[in-house]
Amino acid sequence: MLMNHSIIYCSQISNSYYLAMETKPRPQLHIFFLPFMAPGHTLPLIDIAKLFASRGVKCTIVTTHANAPIISQAIKTSIGFGFEIKLVLIKFPSTEVGLHEGIESIKLEKTKEMRKGLVKATTLLQQQVEQVLDQHHPHCLVADFLFHWATDVAAKFEIPRLVFHGTGFFALCALKSIMLYQPHLKVSSDSESFVIPSLPNEIKMTRNKLVPFLTLNGKTELIKLIKLSREAEERSYGIIVNSFYELEPDYADHYRKVLGKKSWHIGPVSLCNNVEIDRSERGTEGLVDEAKECLNWLNSKNLNSVVYICFGTMTKFSDSQLVEIAYGLEASGQQFIWVVKKEKNDKEAWLPEGFEQRVKGEGLIIRGWAPQLLILQHEAIGAFLTHCGWNSILEGVSAGVPMITWPVSAEQFYNEKLVTQILGIGVPVGAQNWEDGSLQSEASVKREAIEKAVTEFMVGNKQEEMRTRVLALGEMARRAVAEGGSSFSDLTVLIEELSFLGS
Repeated sequence: MLMNHSIIYCSQISNSYYLAMETKPRPQLHIFFLPFMAPGHTLPLIDIAKLFASRGVKCTIVTTHANAPIISQAIKTSIGFGFEIKLVLIKFPSTEVGLHEGIESIKLEKTKEMRKGLVKATTLLQQQVEQVLDQHHPHCLVADFLFHWATDVAAKFEIPRLVFHGTGFFALCALKSIMLYQPHLKVSSDSESFVIPSLPNEIKMTRNKLVPFLTLNGKTELIKLIKLSREAEERSYGIIVNSFYELEPDYADHYRKVLGKKSWHIGPVSLCNNVEIDRSERGTEGLVDEAKECLNWLNSKNLNSVVYICFGTMTKFSDSQLVEIAYGLEASGQQFIWVVKKEKNDKEAWLPEGFEQRVKGEGLIIRGWAPQLLILQHEAIGAFLTHCGWNSILEGVSAGVPMITWPVSAEQFYNEKLVTQILGIGVPVGAQNWEDGSLQSEASVKREAIEKAVTEFMVGNKQEEMRTRVLALGEMARRAVAEGGSSFSDLTVLIEELSFLGS
């Protein structure tokens, strides 16, 4: 039975809280938001700021000049509704770390040296953030988990720091258990499976699917950053989770009660984009032709007949892997929309000769950005071939679309277990290795596996059963964020608690 978490949390707040509420007027709550400069981190944190603003909270997003246009576009509708949400700009230290001006996002990284510079730059923002906090005096700082120094900065100003992780409870619990018990050190090879200890379900993993900071002896700048961030998280006030209780109840409870972590589930936060222009322009600076083109194409297709393929903004596949995807899709005989992170002026060596002509009318390639929220919500979409990024998982669930899973990096292999094993709303394509972003000379997943996964899912008997499950979860997601729902209630409790702390 679903428990009302607002009741649980309210019961944990002392009676003095209610007395203070009755006897002392409280100032308007003001929260600062500090998103990490990568689309998968920035977009959900913008949505979280919009959610707070819609509940009467004064919200300020701290960002850099090159990242500001996309954020400004994303909050335009909220400002039009009269919500109090604005930007404060700070300078990104590009030249200080050897980068060209304007290189202010991980999505622009093309070499290991660029990644090293971008990671280093995140640590150099601390002084500027301190200056704007000193100037504006907010009541709380919500910062992406990679800004490890944010916990100490918030403490300096005697305000709580909330961590935004960008993933769900299941992945948080699985990673924490691996860090505590280190089962990956007890197997003899990278491909030997082990059970992740102390979880509500028996979850098996292999070492070659783990994030490198758990397995590498050497220390890269990114690994150092993640370790520092984990340590700072332990000292933070709590964690905001983009999830909803009904999606992973056992793991929400495990995280809070067994691991003892203070957290609030307030998602799926993408559902705050209930105006079509916000859904169509999310992640870009303005309406682009691709949005109209792909939706017109989908309008000509039958119900549940199209596979949508997208691997997020950060996944980089070699030309050889892209060729395998192309041949696998063609051999499947299924209709598809495939989002490829290639600029239009790139050489098209990755595309098999004559491919687009052969699949014309049956397949559509979008190069670069795509309006994912609108595509997933279209009735023609029958499956989502995804890299298992948490934002994509939630967007697929919210739209009621079952998935074909192809995890690549980050916490995506954990997310695949949630989708395929626990929720039963997807099937794996067979990816076996965590990839660090460096382009591999050979494809890790072959065309035969891609063809088999797509064909068996679209023409087999698994689709309808999984669709029934995911449609039910999608309805639960919408109820969770509606007034009185589990996520709505958790957000209410969090706002009340922060208001009390700031009074």
